[in-house]
Amino acid sequence: LRTHQWCFILFNVLLFHALLFGADLLEEYFLRALPLSYTDAKTLEIRERAKKLDRDSLKANLSHTVSSAATCSDQEVFLLVVVCSSPENRTRRNVIRQTWGNVTDTSGYAVLTLFALGKAASVTTQLEINEESQRHRDIIEGSFIDSPETQTQKLLMSVEWTVTFCPQARYILKADEDVFVSIPSLAGYLLSLQQLEDIYMGRVIHQGMPIRAPGSPGFVPMHQYPEEFYPDYCDGSAFVMSQDAARKVYVAAKEVPVSVPPDIFVGICAKKAGITPIHSSRFSGEKHISYNRCCYKFIFTSSNMQEDELFKAWKETSHGEVCSL
Repeated sequence: LRTHQWCFILFNVLLFHALLFGADLLEEYFLRALPLSYTDAKTLEIRERAKKLDRDSLKANLSHTVSSAATCSDQEVFLLVVVCSSPENRTRRNVIRQTWGNVTDTSGYAVLTLFALGKAASVTTQLEINEESQRHRDIIEGSFIDSPETQTQKLLMSVEWTVTFCPQARYILKADEDVFVSIPSLAGYLLSLQQLEDIYMGRVIHQGMPIRAPGSPGFVPMHQYPEEFYPDYCDGSAFVMSQDAARKVYVAAKEVPVSVPPDIFVGICAKKAGITPIHSSRFSGEKHISYNRCCYKFIFTSSNMQEDELFKAWKETSHGEVCSL
């Protein structure tokens, strides 16, 4: 090839990478929301109350009756993963336990994966969950019946359990059960953060609008949320909070109706607590990312994963070759 042809090929390679990573740069830096100011008296009160939370009083005044064989180590947990699961999806939980949820250590930092459930409507299923909980000791179970209407309760229960029984967890990842999580990639990113407090990070949704049609999934009546737009919030398929952010969300939750969808619920609580969501396009949100080994070693999450895809992604990203630039 002649010199000008080599130059043309090199230009196209550079242009491809600029387009590939340029979107991330724009989203994460130029479109980042400005930090909230803490001049509001209510915000300052929430943040102060969050600092003074006492574990003993929390245990004595749990909002949810929690049945849990799961325990949090007395040693520091770098990343606590809470997977919101449906009682009937035992097979999916087992797949997660055998794949990405099997990671207990990354770069010398402890990782703990637990499952959050409500009660099963079926007695037979509930008995199976009781047996599963005793065997694996990784299930947090609320006293409410698990249904589409109680998903916000489940998320709030998870936050309450975390700040009460696992206050030594530095970061908390909430994930849906159909998500693939690259624990090493996410942990490496968290270790590089300069900001250590008020971490609420995921794929940020801007100017989401409440659903006003009665009977529609996610319907929110005007009297419960009268604003035209929701505050910025992280897509609920997967997002990360620091321990201090979880405590502030927990305190702010007392004044937010649980009838709003769970991801929006957290976003409203975060705004009340003076926390600005941090966007990262390495969270896929609700999108399923076409499988590529090196891509999956780089991203944090991909949604709508089939069980065979989870096994393949886990096997190849855990034991495959190192990816070049």
